Amino acid sequence: MKILMFGRGVIATIYGWTLHQAGHDVEFYVRPGRAAAYGDAVDLDLLDVRRRVWWRRVVEKWPVRYREALEPDHDFDLIVLSVPHHRLAEATVFLATRVGQATVLVLGNLWTEPRAAAGALPLDRIAWGFPLAGGGFGADGVLRGMLLPSIVFGTLGGPPTDRERAVRQAFRGAGLRIKEQPDLRGWLWVHFASDAALFSQGLRLGSLSELAGATGDLREALLAGRELLPLLAARGIDLRRHRAGVLLFRAPTWLMAPALAWLTAHVKPLRVSMEAHSDPDAEEPREICRDTLAEARRLGIPVPRLEAAEPNFARAP
Repeated sequence: MKILMFGRGVIATIYGWTLHQAGHDVEFYVRPGRAAAYGDAVDLDLLDVRRRVWWRRVVEKWPVRYREALEPDHDFDLIVLSVPHHRLAEATVFLATRVGQATVLVLGNLWTEPRAAAGALPLDRIAWGFPLAGGGFGADGVLRGMLLPSIVFGTLGGPPTDRERAVRQAFRGAGLRIKEQPDLRGWLWVHFASDAALFSQGLRLGSLSELAGATGDLREALLAGRELLPLLAARGIDLRRHRAGVLLFRAPTWLMAPALAWLTAHVKPLRVSMEAHSDPDAEEPREICRDTLAEARRLGIPVPRLEAAEPNFARAP
C-alpha cells in the first residue's frame, strides 16, 4: 500500500515507521520548506511493546521521504491524518480537494461531532481510529516514545466498509491488534475528557510528565475526571457503554491514585509515555482543557477543579 502521513508529528512518525517496517511505501507531507529543516532521517528511541512477552527498545536513524506538494491526481492509497484536534479543520480544508482515490484515516482526539469534524472530506472515504502510541521530540531532535500492541478503530454506525477493512488490515499486518469500538464517537469523547482531567493537573505542575509518581496530584486529576462525567452524560453519552473508560474516575481515589503513581513511576512504557509530555509550551493540552471547560460552561455543568486550573491554560489577553 502506498501511504502518505500528513505532517511529521509524533503519531505520524511512529506509525509511519511501523507501516514502513511492514513493507508499505511511506512518505510524509510537510509544509513547504520543512523538508530541508527536518533533514533526511528521523532519530528514533522507541519502546516497541508489540511483543507479547516483553518490549524491545528501538534506537535507529530512519531515512524518510518528504513531499511539500500534493496534487489531486496522486496515487496514494491511504492518507493518515493525525494532527492536534484544534488543527483538524485546517487540515481537512487542505485535503478536501486533494483526496484523490485515497482513503483518509482520521487518527486522533475529537470533541466535536465526527461528521462535522470531517469538514468537506468525503465521508465515504474516511476511516476513523485512535492511536495507542505516544512520545515527544526532545531538544536534541530525537523522538522518544512508545508503541503499544493495539490500535483503536471504530465506525459511526454500521459495519466497516471495504475501505475501512483495508485500513484495518494494513495495521494488522504491521503487528498491531485491532480494538474495535462500536460507539467510537462516545469513546473519543470519554478519552478527550480524560485527557482534560490529566492535563489540567499536569499543567498546574508545568507539564504532564510531572504527574508521574505523584500520588496527591494524580488524586486531583482523578477527581477532576469524576467531575467531568456529568458533562459527558449531558452530551448524550451512555456511560454504561464505556464502563472501562470511566472506571478510573469512578473507583475510589484512595486505591487508584497510589496505584497510578506506582505504575507511572515503575512500569517503563507508562513512565516513558508520561515523561515524553514534558514540553511546558505544548499547545494541544491547553486547547483540550479550554474546549472541555467551554463545553461545560455552555451546558451549565459545574467542573470546579477544571475551573480552578484555568489560569494554567487560559489564553493570554
